[in-house]
Amino acid sequence: MRRLAFLVLLLCGCGRAPAPPAPEPARTEFRFPNCNVVFVSFDALQAAHVGHLGNPRPVTPTIDSLARTGFTFTSARSVAPWTVPASMTWFTGVYPSEHRMVNKFAVFNARERKPADLRDRAPNLATLAQLMRLNGYATGGFTGNAGVSAGFGFELGFDTYYQERDTFGGFDRSVPKALEWVRANRDRKFFLFLHGYDCHGQRLPPGGLDYRFVAADYDKRFTGAPREQELLREEGLDRGRAAVRPADVDFWRAVYDEKIARADAQFRRFLDEFDALGLTANTVFVLTSDHGTEFHEHGRFDHGFALYDEHVRVPLVINLPGAGGGKQIAHRVSGIDVMPTVLDLAGATVPEAARKQLRGTSLVPALKGEAVARDVYSETDYREYTYKRSVVTPDGWKLIYTLETRTRELYDLTADPGETRDISKTDPRRADELQKKVFDHFARIGHDLTARPWERGLNPVYPSQGK
Repeated sequence: MRRLAFLVLLLCGCGRAPAPPAPEPARTEFRFPNCNVVFVSFDALQAAHVGHLGNPRPVTPTIDSLARTGFTFTSARSVAPWTVPASMTWFTGVYPSEHRMVNKFAVFNARERKPADLRDRAPNLATLAQLMRLNGYATGGFTGNAGVSAGFGFELGFDTYYQERDTFGGFDRSVPKALEWVRANRDRKFFLFLHGYDCHGQRLPPGGLDYRFVAADYDKRFTGAPREQELLREEGLDRGRAAVRPADVDFWRAVYDEKIARADAQFRRFLDEFDALGLTANTVFVLTSDHGTEFHEHGRFDHGFALYDEHVRVPLVINLPGAGGGKQIAHRVSGIDVMPTVLDLAGATVPEAARKQLRGTSLVPALKGEAVARDVYSETDYREYTYKRSVVTPDGWKLIYTLETRTRELYDLTADPGETRDISKTDPRRADELQKKVFDHFARIGHDLTARPWERGLNPVYPSQGK
């Protein structure tokens, strides 16, 4: 009853009025209860394509500038390799298996097609936006639609939730809308979620590509069109590998870098106007991505269907008012840590029922220099095409288990960061230990992986599927 009463208060809008000012704690405590919080998602941004994480091309000067004056986690991983499950974990603090937003449809068959909705799938969960509003924040979300669209439940707790009319909208639309809202709420402390699909394979920038990073002698077998990317994705899923030449892979990675550069420039526009409003010095920034994407590292294109690092390793930058200084933190952390970290940085009061909900851990101790050592788990039930679970240990061992085939892969990320050498057969003892970790973890959160058959089905993500 206590949990239910708390959620009723949230859903009725409790906490909309500004909270009275609280004494500002010392900056060394890493608590900022009177500051704004801006949470930014660069959808489908693979960590290896970010400048300060190793990309030699100068595509992320804005993100890198925030990293230079803040904290960057160099080994952050998403809980899932595509938008819906990964992003919902940010806003609920639980694993996809628990919030159950693992595909776009809760039911998809010849008789019934029922979209997934957090209100039905996990009605007792409090969301990050609800808790921030409860703590006196104005709450605004400005997104590119598709996998973070209202209707899935992402809008819960937001006073304003905008989604671009286009299915894969970019920062060119969400940034102006967000700034309009910021100007209207600048006299209140606010929580802003800003999202764009600029880097995604299913989006082209306004006006098209200029091919700034493409080799001059490329023969233009591909143009970078979303339809081409979609066909490569489906070829990889159907055949296990997309048939492309090395020059084509270079082309697609160059196009991806152009999209990233354009997204970074749009975010620069946001920061410049935000700063002109005099808000930067009183704002916590959290920048990340919901997942990465593959460009033939393991023979396929796109994301969602695998748990290799090109799918799940993401940037994570935290920039704080009056604290930081270009610190890089190499500890392996997870997207499930985002919600408790934001609440901790905000000095938020969190009701006990919601606190017990959180599976992750605040990263504030890591910001202070304390060691963080934990196993990091990821999962995907993408399109019901595959069902995979993985663990990465603090010392860099990674196991991926595929449930429908009962097969496993083991990688030593320290010696083999590209996950090119599966050593599950040559080191079966370690593979057994990590497999047990995976199964025990999901059993602890109420999801016995042995309790059901894992049969392939159909659960569409894109309009061209399931017709």
